This record gives sequence, structure tokens and C-alpha cells, in this order.
Amino acid sequence: MSLSDLLPLAVAVPLIGAALLAVTGHWIRRRGCDILAAVFTTAEVLVLLLLWLRTAHGTPSGSPASWLGGWRLHDGEGVGIVLVGDPLGVGFALLAALLVLAVVAYAWRYFDEPPARMPGTFPALVLLFEAGMCGFALTGDLFNAFVFFELMGVAAYALTGYRVEDPRPVQGALTFGIVNSLAAYCSLLGIGMLYARTGELGMAQIGHRLVEHRTDLLTVTAFVLVLTGLLVKAAAVPFHFWLPDAHAVAPTPVCMLLSGVMVELGVYGAARVYWTVFSGPGGMPPGAVRGVLVCLGAVTALVGSVMCWQQRHLKRLLAFSTIGHVGLFLIAVALLNADGTAGFALYAAGHAEAKAALFALTGVLLDQYGSVDEHGLFGKARALLGRTGVLYLVGGLALAGMPPFAAGLGKAVAEHAAGAWLPLLPVFFVTVSALTGGAVLRAFLRVFLGAGTHPREASAPETSGEGEEPEVRSPERRIPLPMLVVPAVLLASSLVLGLAPGIGRVFGRAGDLFVSRSDYTAAIGLTPPTQVHHATVLPGWTVEGVALGVLAVLLACALAAAAVWGRRLRGAVAAAGRAAMELASGRLARPLRVAHSGRLGDDVAWLAVGVAALLAAFSLLR
Repeated sequence: MSLSDLLPLAVAVPLIGAALLAVTGHWIRRRGCDILAAVFTTAEVLVLLLLWLRTAHGTPSGSPASWLGGWRLHDGEGVGIVLVGDPLGVGFALLAALLVLAVVAYAWRYFDEPPARMPGTFPALVLLFEAGMCGFALTGDLFNAFVFFELMGVAAYALTGYRVEDPRPVQGALTFGIVNSLAAYCSLLGIGMLYARTGELGMAQIGHRLVEHRTDLLTVTAFVLVLTGLLVKAAAVPFHFWLPDAHAVAPTPVCMLLSGVMVELGVYGAARVYWTVFSGPGGMPPGAVRGVLVCLGAVTALVGSVMCWQQRHLKRLLAFSTIGHVGLFLIAVALLNADGTAGFALYAAGHAEAKAALFALTGVLLDQYGSVDEHGLFGKARALLGRTGVLYLVGGLALAGMPPFAAGLGKAVAEHAAGAWLPLLPVFFVTVSALTGGAVLRAFLRVFLGAGTHPREASAPETSGEGEEPEVRSPERRIPLPMLVVPAVLLASSLVLGLAPGIGRVFGRAGDLFVSRSDYTAAIGLTPPTQVHHATVLPGWTVEGVALGVLAVLLACALAAAAVWGRRLRGAVAAAGRAAMELASGRLARPLRVAHSGRLGDDVAWLAVGVAALLAAFSLLR
């Protein structure tokens, strides 16, 4: 079977599985549905693994492509849909498939109460979600990317509101759906404007046609509108308000996918659209894109990390941590070079493994105690310290960037690339890693060790995480083995990826091909095949990278210790530290907490503000 044959198979396998489960879910039992889902997700992983192994180092004839239905280009024009297998796109599809397999294994015993008449609903929706993610990562058609993105979104809305008997998931799913649908309208409008300008829907074809035009307001507006849909899915500030609310109410296995891979695909999509459509003449000036997206990434990183530190609801804490890391991903991608792009890919892979593991372990707490409240769980999980607690600690350290985990390596590579452009940028990476990792370590100290004194209740209203609807039939049951094995395997794979020999060469080559328009246009037949001669090799573990990773971990530990034991300390220095923390929590963080009102109208207003700000910034800088 050729590489071109494997590309459509990567989209078809989960779609067939979802359809089969939807049809047969009425008649087969829960165990049968789980087995069927496991078969299809395993088959999808094997297809994408084979594809990735054969494309990871590049191929002599360029990236493979497959025209669905055989509708190829004629004289540079065509109406067919193409799938392109460049290493980075295949890698993200493989990451999505691996996380879906982990979720299916984790949920094997997680939901004891599937819908009585339709036990195949949850695995069918997960497979539909997987088809959308893989199709989005592989497609070379802009409208088709929109369709796959919305397929992914619709499945995500349904999975978020899976517990329809509880009004909170339904409300969270509606907010999620409405905000993302408005963003989708923006993207569709932008695609329509590009079609009106070029008469094409293929990404490479649009970029090829834009050469004939100058960069005017129509191009800028189309770029901003298309970018809006991607940034909303990526949860970049100020498009992020739906994310923590959705995470707070979604079933835990769904959170593993939302934070583990969906938001990363939003950043990947923004980079894909820029490099394939807008990076040439007639597109967007690189200086404007770099300046605006680096600023957006820095704001996103700071807002996400500060809000993460403020949370006591463990799912919201991890959700805001994701927003903080999305800011770092945006900075890496906005550098507009192969190093930054490859660093983002490696960082996203490591972050996905660590974050999915932490969500899975939070699900164990919900399983055992019916709560995800850091204050309410104070000291209650001492009995789980031996296995769940240790894994939670390791996940927190990996999230903070501890060597040699893959998240730490990706952070080190992205830091190196960012520091080469602006020496101040590594400060953001260390600060965000320390704050988000410190928040997780603080929760570990309080929940699993009962360290320090019981936290004081805040005077202002806050989301506590108490009174959560149980996601299992019988709380305090024995923890099912898959719920511990899955996070352990995820963390172990993160360790292996961080130590894998030659990983820098593989990701460096992927970054080279991703930023090469000539490779992409040659793959679809617009230009003759040319060899990409760049040979970027990522720096890997350097003394600087290890030192910054260790510094971030030490800062995270210090912050967690200060939060837990700070009130016991005596002396002028300790008092000054407490005053500074209270000042930061009050004057600086309070406006952010007020802005996160949870009201749908406010979320839509911020969406409009974000679109207007991007439009103004790009219009001024074009």
C-alpha cells in the first residue's frame, strides 16, 4: 500500500468506526462497544504510525498527497480535495490518535452508567472527534479544513454535555458551542472572501493566486477572520473564556482530549494557514504576523498562568494552565522559522502527554471522593499517595518543564529559538512554567499530604469544585486499573520521547518541510518537485535548556511551598512576601477574575473585541 493510499485511510477508519457504533449501539452491550472502539482506535494508530515512520525523515519525491476521487489539478486549477502527508501534519494526527486510544482505554471502566439504550454513544462521539482532528491535520483544502474543524467541534460540544441529566454540562456545552460557532462564521466569511479574490479553496492554490494581488484590506480582513476561528479553538486570550467553563463540566476523559490535543490543533492550524496561504507575495507581511502573534502569545501566557494560580477547582486549574502554555506555543510559532515551529511541535507533544495524565489523575480523585476542590480535598487523598499521588507529583514536575521529560525538552527548544530573536522571551517560558507547575504542586501538597494549614475561604465568590455530579456509579470503589495505567503510560512515554536519540533531527526536518512552501506546492502538483536542502537539527538538551528547566521547577516548588507553609513563617521578609502575594492576588488578579464572569454575553463581547483588535493591529502593520 502506497503512502497516498494511507492518507484517506487515516480519515476513513474512525469515521467507519463511529458509524458502526452509531448503528449497532442499540443491540450490543457496553463491553462490546468498548471492544469495537478499541479495535478502531488501535487500527487508526497503526495506520498513522506507519505513515509517520515513512514520512518522518522526508521522502525523496516530497511529501505524499492524495486527491480524493482522483480529481487532480489541471493547469493549476481544480475542485478536488487533497490530503497532504507532511511530517508535522502526520505527527499531529498521530498524537490525536494516541490520545484517543488512551481515552478509550481510560474510559473502559470510567462510565459505569452509559445511556441505557445506547451504550455506543460515547465511543462513537470520540471516534467522530478523532476523524475531525485527523482530517484537519492532513487536509490541504481550506474549506475542507473548516468542515473537519467543525466536525471536531460538534463532537466536542456533544461530549462536553454528555451528562444531559445535569444542567451544568448542558450550559457549558451551549456556551462552548455558541462561542465556537460564532468564530466558525468568522472563518467561513474569511474563506468566502479568499474564494472571491482567488477563485480557489485549496490552501496552496490560494497562496499561489494571491501573488497576483497586493496586500490590501480585503486580504487582511480575510486573514483575521480565518485566524479568529483557529484562535478560538486554541483558546488564545481574549478568545479563551469558553475553555475553563467547558473543562469544569465535561467528563474527565473529554478534558484529556480538549486540553491534550484540540487546543494544540488550533495553534497548528494558524501556523498551517499562514505558511501555506499567506506567507508569500500578496499575503501577510512576516513582520506584522510575528509582532502581533508574539504579543498575543505573551498576553495569553501571562493571563493563563495568573488565573491558573488563582484556582481551587482542579479541572479549571488545569484548563487555565493549558491557556498559559498555549501562549508559549503561539510565541514559538510566531517566530516564523523552522526552529520555532519544530520546538512548538515537540512542546505540544510533551504537554499533551503530561496534561492528559494530570486530567486522568484528577478523574481518580473525582471517582473516589466526588470532588475536585483543592480546599475540600485537603488531606483526604493520603491513602492514594503511593500510586495516584506519586503520578500526580511527576505530572506536575513534567508540566513545569523538568528534564528529561518531553515537555521540558520542547520548552527548552522553543526557549532557545525565542531567545535568539528576543532575549527577554525565555523569561515568559520560565514564569509560565513555574506558575502553572507550582499550582499543580500546591494542589498535590494539600490534597495528597494535607500539608500546611487548611486554606482560608476567600471573601469573594469563587468556583469551588465541591458538589460535582459523580461520573461513576459507586464512589469509593476500588480504582479500576486502566485509570492508573493510562496516566502512568502517558508520563512514561513523555520520558521516552524526551530521551529518544535523534529526536532533534526528526523534529528539525519536520519544521523545515512545514515552513517550505515549495514542498507543499510540489506535493499537490502546482510546482515541480524540489529538494528541501535545509537541515535544521534542534539543539536538544543543552546546558542552558537544562538550567532553565531546573530553574522553572525550583521556582514552582518554591511557589507551592510558600502557598502552603507561608503563613507559618515569621520575620520581616516573610511578611513582605505575604503582602506582595496578597497585593498580586487582589489588585492585579481581581480584574482578571471579574472579567471571567462565565456569562455568555461577556464571552461574545470579548470575541468581538478580539476580532476588532486583531483587525486594527494587522491593518496598521501591513
